[in-house]
Amino acid sequence: MQSRVLPDVTSDSVIDAPSLLKWVGMEGIAVPITLSLQDKQQIFAAKAKVYVSLEKADAKGIHMSRLHFAINQLAEQECNKETIATLLNEIIESQNGIGFEAKLELTFDALLKKPALLSGESGFQSYPITINAEKTSKGFSCKLDLTIPYSSTCPCSASLARQLYADAINSKYQNEMIEKSDLLEWIESPEGTVATPHSQRSFAYIQLCVGDNDWPEFSKFIFNLEGIIGTPVQTAVKRIDEQAFAKLNAENLMFCEDAARNLKRGLDTMSFIEDYWFKVEHQESLHAHNAVVIDQKF
Repeated sequence: MQSRVLPDVTSDSVIDAPSLLKWVGMEGIAVPITLSLQDKQQIFAAKAKVYVSLEKADAKGIHMSRLHFAINQLAEQECNKETIATLLNEIIESQNGIGFEAKLELTFDALLKKPALLSGESGFQSYPITINAEKTSKGFSCKLDLTIPYSSTCPCSASLARQLYADAINSKYQNEMIEKSDLLEWIESPEGTVATPHSQRSFAYIQLCVGDNDWPEFSKFIFNLEGIIGTPVQTAVKRIDEQAFAKLNAENLMFCEDAARNLKRGLDTMSFIEDYWFKVEHQESLHAHNAVVIDQKF
């Protein structure tokens, strides 16, 4: 049986009003990607957005399916800067002169194993990451978006709590001299819980422009940022870890401005970052609103 020639509307149609279009493509493509994290290769479920420029004014449209075929290649190789740069070139070539620029966005959650502070236990934490890569007339460039959760304890609230403790001790112990054993017993009793400073789960939303520079190793980069902020959230813990976490927060009291300044100083030391934007968000436990700082390099 003779095979039929299927119609090709994209190639055969005449355009009534020819014009150029900046980006045409597909969104929400599911694709597995492989990354080297924590000294081993791991596979993650990603969602891809991929676009090409439409620069042939009289073309009906781009070759859409070729974008999907190109994205599928990510399932067969490690996802890194070189892979993405090569893929964008292949996407442009697949369009046969219709467009000469391409853009790719990959969104996924990196799953990292984290040790507890003291006990030796460990658990897993996910970090949302987006890779944005473009190949234009200016060359290849890349942006990275990631979210870092952390804990923050309010310095003002801690100061007020300390004052209440001082007032309670002064009220309970009228004599000028206090027996150390009596004081310790009172502190460790339920009565000794006079006040606690308010803490909140907080987030740093970070956008980095790395241009054509080498990418950081994501797990080391994330843990470095957590160290800069100082109070990363924990995974599996025992009581000894929870106590150590309380001590860590007491040693790193911070307003959102403090967290932002720490983050800014850290980012400014990283030579592979050409530009950055970030927002730190402290999701208040005292208020129904959030405290935020937004800053950028340029």
